[in-house]
Amino acid sequence: MTTSNQTDAGHLRLYKTAAHPCSYLPELESQTLFIDPEAEKNILLYQSLIEIGFRRSGSEIYRPDCQDCATCISLRIPVDRFTPRRSQRRVWNQHQSSINVSCLPAEFNSEHFELYSKYINSRHPDGEMTNPTEEDYRKFLITPWCDTNFVEFRTDDRLFSVAVIDMLPHGISAVYTFFDPDMSGLSPGVLAILWQINQAKSLGLPWLYLGYWVQGCKKMEYKQDYRPIQVLSSGIWKEFYSSETITIPELRG
Repeated sequence: MTTSNQTDAGHLRLYKTAAHPCSYLPELESQTLFIDPEAEKNILLYQSLIEIGFRRSGSEIYRPDCQDCATCISLRIPVDRFTPRRSQRRVWNQHQSSINVSCLPAEFNSEHFELYSKYINSRHPDGEMTNPTEEDYRKFLITPWCDTNFVEFRTDDRLFSVAVIDMLPHGISAVYTFFDPDMSGLSPGVLAILWQINQAKSLGLPWLYLGYWVQGCKKMEYKQDYRPIQVLSSGIWKEFYSSETITIPELRG
C-alpha cells in the first residue's frame, strides 16, 4: 500500500510505503519514500536529491521517512579536509605496492557476481538478500540512468573486493562494497573508502557520500570513523571533527 504527494524537488511525485520491519533496528518499524518509478531520472536530478537525503537502490531513488524515528542520518565526507586516522594510514600505506585497482563499466560480470554471492551468503545468511540471483544483483546495483563504476581491488591477480560507486557532478556516492570474507584481513572496506576519497580529490570533486549512518546499528558504526564528516540534520549539513561525538536532535537519546 502506498500514499503519494508532491515534492518541490523537480515537482516529483513521492510514494510512501506502509510500515514494515526495520532492516537496521529490528525492534522498530520503518517507512520509505520513493521517487515516482515512472519519473525521468538522471545524474543532475540525483545530485539535487542526494543533497536532501535520498539514495538509490537499483533504478529507484528513496529516503527513509519513519513516523516515530529519524535515526537514519545521511553522511558525506569533505574530501579536501579529510584527515586519516593512524589505523587508516596504516591500511593505505601497507597496500600501495601490492594492490591493483581498476574501474570497470557497470555491467554484469560473472566474477563479480560470484564474489557478491559469497559475501552476501557469509555476511547476511538470514537476510532477504541471501542466495541472490543474477536478476537480484542487476536490479540492486545497476541502472541505466546513472554513471556507475565497478571498482576492482586485486592482489596477486586475485579479486578480493569490488566497490560500486556513482559518479555525480559534485562528488562520488558509495553505493555498495562487497569482498571475499576469507580476505577480510586486508581491511577491504577501509581500503575502498580511502580509495574513493582519494579518487574524488584527484577529480576535483568535493564530496564522498556514504549513505546512511544509523545510531545503534553495529554494521554502520564504521562510517563515523572518517573525519571530518558532515551529517544532514534538519535539512542542513553539519560538520563534526575527530574529537567530536555526533549529536543532533534527530537521534534518539
